[in-house]
Amino acid sequence: MSRTPRLLDVVALTLDLPDRGLVQGQVGTIVETLDGGAYEVEFSDDDGRTYATLALRPNQLMVLHHRPQMVA
Repeated sequence: MSRTPRLLDVVALTLDLPDRGLVQGQVGTIVETLDGGAYEVEFSDDDGRTYATLALRPNQLMVLHHRPQMVA
């Protein structure tokens, strides 16, 4: 199941981005919707310190769910 990401969604990377020091599965939060269908995603550590912020396309992200979801 997949849906279009929205502002403040918690997402995971679907690929490695070695030039940015990020790997598949790292978790971030969408903090801005950008022109052209991209999203600004902020990655923070367990203490809330941001270690990366970058623009990503929807195909680079997977929206995470914390509750059961109905399959359409």
